[in-house]
Amino acid sequence: MGGILEGKRILVAGVTMDSSLGFAVAKVAQEQGAQVVITNFGRALSITRRIAKRLPVEPAVLELDVTNEEHLAGLADALRAHVDGLDGVVHSIAFAPQEALGGNFLNTSWADAATALQVSAYSLKSLTTAVLPLMKEGSSVVGLTFDATVAWPAYDWMGVAKAGLESCARYLARDLGPKGIRVNLVSAGYTKTIAAGGIPGIEKVENVWSERAPLGWDPTDSSPTGRAVVGLLSDFFPKTTGEIVHVDGGYHAMGA
Repeated sequence: MGGILEGKRILVAGVTMDSSLGFAVAKVAQEQGAQVVITNFGRALSITRRIAKRLPVEPAVLELDVTNEEHLAGLADALRAHVDGLDGVVHSIAFAPQEALGGNFLNTSWADAATALQVSAYSLKSLTTAVLPLMKEGSSVVGLTFDATVAWPAYDWMGVAKAGLESCARYLARDLGPKGIRVNLVSAGYTKTIAAGGIPGIEKVENVWSERAPLGWDPTDSSPTGRAVVGLLSDFFPKTTGEIVHVDGGYHAMGA
């Protein structure tokens, strides 16, 4: 018996290390029968090509900088070399300059804040529209967020960017719904990734989940998040769009 993504073609944009959430998604997607293509760019691209070999099936790796108009314009054609269409897109992309993080909120320049907003929020729209020619009714877009309803220590302009991402997903859901394309987000609990480790002061929130999440939370285990994303990519949520699914052990629902 095949998995819940049997025969589906999935693009996972933003895979670096095997500890990344994107890697977890790609792994579970393959285990559930999907053909997967992954992306990264610049100096990280060579790392991604090595890490790709650790997946159950080594996927095609494409270069994609979501701030590069030429990359976006050529993405659909680059994908056609490997797949004849797309059933799902995963946005696992976020970046903010160091000056926009770590308690520097009041002093962050517009240039640095704008970078965080473009890479981490606007790119959900630019990525989705770039691959729209390959998508059809029943396709699914899933992005990864970190609860933007509250202010976190050290997260600063990345938190603002995640709020923009969450709003962007709702507007995409509105505009792509008539095409039969769903757009949802998974809000993951704190996970020890390379990206998280690069935020000065983020260690202040590391232990909060294990203390407060009723189901418990292991910040080194990205598989629950990967499985949730794959669930939303599947046909099991045919009328769910504009939604944020929390995968955090229940932490978000607790007041104290």
